[in-house]
Amino acid sequence: MMAAMTIEQLKGIVHSDPEIMGGTPVFVGTRVPLQNLIDYLEGGESIEDFLDGFPSVKREQVIAVIEAAKLKMLEAVGDARPH
Repeated sequence: MMAAMTIEQLKGIVHSDPEIMGGTPVFVGTRVPLQNLIDYLEGGESIEDFLDGFPSVKREQVIAVIEAAKLKMLEAVGDARPH
C-alpha cells in the first residue's frame, strides 16, 4: 500500500505555471494538462492508453495523481460522517 501523499509530494507531480499552458495544471516536466488524464479515464480509456498517447508523462505520475484523488475522496467522506 502506498503511503499518504502530501501536498509537497504532489507538487512534484502536477503544477501550474502562468508561463506553461497559461497556468493550466500540467504534469511536471511536460505540457500535458491533468485534464487530459481525467478525460481519458472518463471516456473509458485505460491508463495504458493515456500513457501511449502522452509518452512524456510517467506512469508514476499518473498513479500518484490517482492516489492523491483517492485520499482526498476518503478524507471528504470521512469529514461527512456524523460525529
